[in-house]
Amino acid sequence: MHFLYIIYSRTIDKHYVGETQDLAIRVHQHNNHYFKNNFTKNADDWKVLVSYECSDRNEALFLEKFIKKMKSRAFLRKVIANPEILKDILRRNCP
Repeated sequence: MHFLYIIYSRTIDKHYVGETQDLAIRVHQHNNHYFKNNFTKNADDWKVLVSYECSDRNEALFLEKFIKKMKSRAFLRKVIANPEILKDILRRNCP
């Protein structure tokens, strides 16, 4: 089992999109600056806004890349408001 996740930091008013097998551990790592060269090192108040269960890592990676490629805060807000959008994206695009 894998997850696509969207986290948010109020301190820097930014979102981060990622994928993981264990969301609790990953958020803890982000908040404790485990990833020294990662964008998330700039804050320590990351909160999970979306946790979307995927069937495997490939699905999670596909969604992560799709969202990041959009480069749109408006699109990100739509996904946060309605994570069911992710099902449609997978149905239309994932091989």
